[in-house]
Amino acid sequence: MSKFHVKKGDDVVVLAGKEKGKSGKVIAVLSKKSRVVVEGLQMIKKHTRKSQQNPNGAIVEREGSMHISNVKKAEAAAAK
Repeated sequence: MSKFHVKKGDDVVVLAGKEKGKSGKVIAVLSKKSRVVVEGLQMIKKHTRKSQQNPNGAIVEREGSMHISNVKKAEAAAAK
């Protein structure tokens, strides 16, 4: 397993893609795919089947993943 520059709980800034310039907190690191999930960014719509919680099914919006090379750790303003 390779070592990454960000980990779960870090604040990051997006460097590339449609979310460029936005920041958020890392929810998960998918090490096998070299991807991260950032809170509130790269939102996708997930269609769910009928269940007891959703008798008619539903469309749930949640975070998608982005490649780890497209994010960097956010600089702490208090440290300067």
